[in-house]
Amino acid sequence: MALRLVSWPFSANISTTHFRGLLFFNPKSRTIERQWPRQDEKLLLFGRCRTRGKNLQACMVLGEKNVLETGNEWGKVSAVLFDMDGVLCNSEELSRLAAVDVFGEMGVQVTVQDFIPFMGTGEANFLGGVASAKGVEEFDPMAAKKRFFEIYLEKYAKPNSGIGFPGAYELVVQCKEKGLKVAVASSADRIKVNANLEAAGLPLTLFDAIVSADSFENLKPAPDIFLNASKRLDVPTNECIVIEDALAGVQAAKSAGMRCIAVTTTLEEDTLMGAGPSLIRRSIGDITLEDIFSGSGYHNLEKEPSQSGIVSAQSLPKASGGVLQSSLDGVLMEDSVFSIGRFQGSRREVIRYGSLAVAVSCLLFTVNNKQALQYTSPKAIWNLLFGTRSPPLGSKEETRDERIQQFVNYMSDLDRRGTATTVPEFPSKLDWLNVAPLQLRRDLKGKVVLLDFWTYCCINCMHVLPDLEFLEKKFKDSPFVVVGVHSAKFDNEKDLEAIRSAVLRYGVSHPVVNDGDMYLWRELGISSWPTFVIVAPDGKVIAQVSGEGHRKDLDDLVEAALTYYGRKKLLIDTPIPLNLEKDKDARYLSSPLKFPGKLEVDVINDRLFISDSNHNRIVVTDLEGNFKMQIGSSGEEGFLDGTFDDAMFRRPQGIAYNPKKNVLYVADTENHALRMIDFVNESVTTLAGNGTKGSDYQGGRSGASQLLNSPWDVCFDAKNEIVYIAMAGQHQIWKHSTKDGTTRTFSGDGFERNLNGVSSGSTSFAQPSGISLSPDFTEAYIADSESSSIRALDLATGGSRLLAGGDPIFSDNLFKFGDQDGVGSEVLLQHPLGVFSGNQGQIYITDSYNHKVKKLDLASRSVSTLAGNGKAGFKDGLALDAQLSEPSGIVEARKGRLFIADTNNSLIRILDLNHEKPVLATLELKGVSPPAPKPKYLRRLRRRLSAGTKTILVDGGSLNEGKLHLEIIVPEGYHLSKEAQSKFSVEFEPENAALVDPSEGSIGDGGSAILKFTRSSPSSSKARIYCKVYYCKEDEVCLYEPLMFNVAFREADPGATPTKIMLTYTIQPKDNSLSVSLLQGQPNN
Repeated sequence: MALRLVSWPFSANISTTHFRGLLFFNPKSRTIERQWPRQDEKLLLFGRCRTRGKNLQACMVLGEKNVLETGNEWGKVSAVLFDMDGVLCNSEELSRLAAVDVFGEMGVQVTVQDFIPFMGTGEANFLGGVASAKGVEEFDPMAAKKRFFEIYLEKYAKPNSGIGFPGAYELVVQCKEKGLKVAVASSADRIKVNANLEAAGLPLTLFDAIVSADSFENLKPAPDIFLNASKRLDVPTNECIVIEDALAGVQAAKSAGMRCIAVTTTLEEDTLMGAGPSLIRRSIGDITLEDIFSGSGYHNLEKEPSQSGIVSAQSLPKASGGVLQSSLDGVLMEDSVFSIGRFQGSRREVIRYGSLAVAVSCLLFTVNNKQALQYTSPKAIWNLLFGTRSPPLGSKEETRDERIQQFVNYMSDLDRRGTATTVPEFPSKLDWLNVAPLQLRRDLKGKVVLLDFWTYCCINCMHVLPDLEFLEKKFKDSPFVVVGVHSAKFDNEKDLEAIRSAVLRYGVSHPVVNDGDMYLWRELGISSWPTFVIVAPDGKVIAQVSGEGHRKDLDDLVEAALTYYGRKKLLIDTPIPLNLEKDKDARYLSSPLKFPGKLEVDVINDRLFISDSNHNRIVVTDLEGNFKMQIGSSGEEGFLDGTFDDAMFRRPQGIAYNPKKNVLYVADTENHALRMIDFVNESVTTLAGNGTKGSDYQGGRSGASQLLNSPWDVCFDAKNEIVYIAMAGQHQIWKHSTKDGTTRTFSGDGFERNLNGVSSGSTSFAQPSGISLSPDFTEAYIADSESSSIRALDLATGGSRLLAGGDPIFSDNLFKFGDQDGVGSEVLLQHPLGVFSGNQGQIYITDSYNHKVKKLDLASRSVSTLAGNGKAGFKDGLALDAQLSEPSGIVEARKGRLFIADTNNSLIRILDLNHEKPVLATLELKGVSPPAPKPKYLRRLRRRLSAGTKTILVDGGSLNEGKLHLEIIVPEGYHLSKEAQSKFSVEFEPENAALVDPSEGSIGDGGSAILKFTRSSPSSSKARIYCKVYYCKEDEVCLYEPLMFNVAFREADPGATPTKIMLTYTIQPKDNSLSVSLLQGQPNN
């Protein structure tokens, strides 16, 4: 999470929902380039006037979309011609990689950069151009082209591999809906066109024509391909719009007499401008119908050149750095007229109204972002503008010893210069956790200290905790100390008890100081979470590093500091005595649950599923709290598939039930995996992820090969058999297909912001932490925690809309939070983590950091508080007087009866809305104990009957051998499920009292099974036959019935005639109205 300077808040060409103008915002950005505005996001105009013989410059912002040609007439549009590589398909880089492979097979060393000048000219020219440049003798372009296609199709362009650019499909469909004809016009051969479109998920039937290079001798920049497309569409060339990414394509479009919109997916804007496109956009996802139909302010300069003192913004020659600057020095007079887009006026009017606009925008900006301003300081602005003094990081060329020596040299130079910043002393009033209050000049003198500036809501801060643990273990015998400086974003995070719960929840074992007023933050000019400050033994700053992924850098810096200051005899190796919070709280050690995260219900089979996050297990009870079973019984962190006893999780969160298959999907958050619990086979398997954090923002793979990033919640679409995943770690919504096993991005571009768009590529989320499906499966409702908002996600387009909370104007403003009921964006929430969609048009919200449960009415978008008085604590009673502590998961079991995971209280609460005044109570968990390592003979203990199991007593007589004939009779109109196989298993007491064949197996379709037994001892004994029966009607979810036949055998009679013992049970029908409604529209969340 970072604060940053960005571009001006107002744009002439965009709606208020797309303002980019936050002065400070907090993305957990992936790269540096995302922390600063790109040049194509703003257009600066400099007009000059003479005053006292000097040239003065005035700067104005036109907007985030570059308009290269402006004017009055754009003209009629009847067709759109799409280039393929670099426009519809993100395949330019893949093509270059395949080409590198081709030359590699010939023994010629080339790079992907060598092919860029030849992009868009067709495969033969593409390969031949590089061959000529490299002086390859006897180069056979056709043979190379053939091999290129073989490699490309086999290795890079696999069907549905997700190479389509975000927004491509949507734009094509929108064009067709508006009556435009659409065509693919590519310099690639048809075989590659077909393969790429299939790989991108773009059906060939989507296009009215597909024109490829096969039939043409002259390829781009010749206009032949575009002219042929125009002819095949029966559309005049002057009514065609071309979308291109290559110079050759832009030139071909102009030669054909067509207007061209260029995208900067392959070449820089400066390069494209030389070819003279009509418009430039970043990618196809940024092109709108307005761009196509009206040119968004297009002006034909050839028809209307600047005259009579009129100066167009677009007529100004380009200056260095991407800034357009006039060269009209001394020409502009008082009555000169400026033209900016569709606005024009005199210089005086421009200055007057421009100044007014600037003043108003500044005022509006400050009002909207006043909360964000508290997180900055003059020092932070200085650091952002000019950087902090730190050694170069991330080099891959040197060995580790060379890097450490480089850092040692840097520290020596820093000492010699005497310019290092001195870290201020910890204020005495600050509270500490895990340790008695520390003083930098006293307790930490002579030690290398790593200050970790963090806030516990921040997912990135959680991601770096393993790095800190690694450093603490590696340097545990050295004078090295990690100190967590908790610098809260949200008001609730300033509370010491809230931080203490976070320390317990995340297993933080180093000293933590609560700097709620952000004193150290401001003094050191920190501007992002997390930020690490390495401090020397004399209290001077050695280096400052921000963001994730710096374990190696921190490791080397600490090693270098210990080496350098050890040589100088400045280290003092006295340990810091710790008093860990986890050792102080007896309730924390003995609580049945530990920070439960999310909940799910199976009402039909009377089951409540609890994600017991810090016990690393899933607990199953009935709806009255009686224990049924647990999955992950040891309570230890790990990543292991297998039986319910053997399986291991790492702080699981979201869970979603599939009633048809009787499986539970689990967001195994800190294993960065999607897991599946199969209640039929009593096993756990992994659907996606391999236990390590990924950084893939597209996806499309299956199983362990598809890495995930902190999945926080899941919901299941039973209609389409899709698991939707709230991927908090990279601010996206993903989907997992249970049909083909693939997992891929569904919505969100990966930027952390509250941006609502019409498509997946134009939408951004901010640490989505809760997700729930609408009853008709058309929308998903998102608890977007870092923007403190609730949003609706369109499952057809991937676009989103704001329902409540958040900043509706400045998408980068993630600091609009508080506690206020109301309507729409006037609502203030504080880091909501849970959301559940009811059947009656209401959405239930856990407003986590306000310690409340709220209700959102979809029709009116009004939000009202249902439970909680706003103070963290524990109190049952009238809902509005009761207390919770950071509730997270929420689910409705029956109409008006809500189960709530009261996370920091480690309890499950029940909110009953059926009373005249709603009441909040605590669910009594009966038989639920903290997990403990289990002995090897545990298998029998697992046979403890779960709540609801039917027990049937049977007299086994004195038989010495015989058959147990199992017969289960289902109600009329029902049948045993074929997908969820019914099963049985047998055990005897004493354990070796008899031999049974088979001892476990499946119950046949007719509900029967036959088991042969031979008693090995004449003594009396007991047989227990456990049955799990799954039965259903056609097109309805399966119901579940657990049974146990208890067969008592008397002392054996050797002369008794072998016979069969009937084990018969008739299942009574349950109320299945809920199951019917489920498949007709009510989702499981």
